[in-house]
Amino acid sequence: RAMEETSRLTIMVVFLLIGSTAFALVFRGFDGDIWIETMLTGIPGGALGFLLVVNVVVFILGFFIDFFEIAFIIVPLIVPAAEILGVDLTWLGIVLAVNLQTSFLTPPFGFSLFYLRGVTPSKIPTTSIYRGVIPFIVIQLVVLAAITWMAVPK
Repeated sequence: RAMEETSRLTIMVVFLLIGSTAFALVFRGFDGDIWIETMLTGIPGGALGFLLVVNVVVFILGFFIDFFEIAFIIVPLIVPAAEILGVDLTWLGIVLAVNLQTSFLTPPFGFSLFYLRGVTPSKIPTTSIYRGVIPFIVIQLVVLAAITWMAVPK
């Protein structure tokens, strides 16, 4: 059973990689990467503005899209702009990881909340789980803001 589940997950990731590669080739064929790069590097505020926009977009996408899709599609689009703006890619990766971790805790499609719902007793209502996670979301947003500030090139 474990091998079957692992095989399914691996096949899903491979197909996501194939699909995202095909998307990237078509997107780059129509100079979409240049358009995204120009748009992101032209955001007012320089690197800080770029990081704020990326944080908001990735946070919202994290409500609906899994980590793999964001990593395979969004990250290759934002890395060239980050390099141009002088953002350290290690910091960018940390910002994205904390951002996704936070967005997976938020409704409407908080993936972590669904996992928690599956292991809690049925007598605990889902609304109680949602209310219980609010302090953790606030803490993570404060940490995300601090990490984003540290990621801005000096």
